[in-house]
Amino acid sequence: MKKRHKITYWFFTLWLSLGMVSTGIIQIIHPLHFLTIIGIWKLLGVTAVLLPKFPLVKEWAYAGFFFLMTGVIFSHLAIGDKSSTYFGPALLLVLTIVSWYYRPADRKISNYKR
Repeated sequence: MKKRHKITYWFFTLWLSLGMVSTGIIQIIHPLHFLTIIGIWKLLGVTAVLLPKFPLVKEWAYAGFFFLMTGVIFSHLAIGDKSSTYFGPALLLVLTIVSWYYRPADRKISNYKR
């Protein structure tokens, strides 16, 4: 893996993790049960993405982040929110896609050795 490729992966992955952890903690302390569940899953997803090995779990975490952020964006669209409310979820969606794309070979399913 090229050094620039690796730096790109870690830069976007760390920002993605920071965004998911911060919003996850906010959702955990919020009294609504559904938000608490989403917050816990975000923290577990960040753990899966950052820890080495377990490429299948990483794929599930990235997929969960992708579905969650697209769901948030479409929910804001459905209720007619201001365009400023799309920035956070759209940024996290872009960070998810870039982090997934640039992940190292040992974090991909195709290169996983049993």
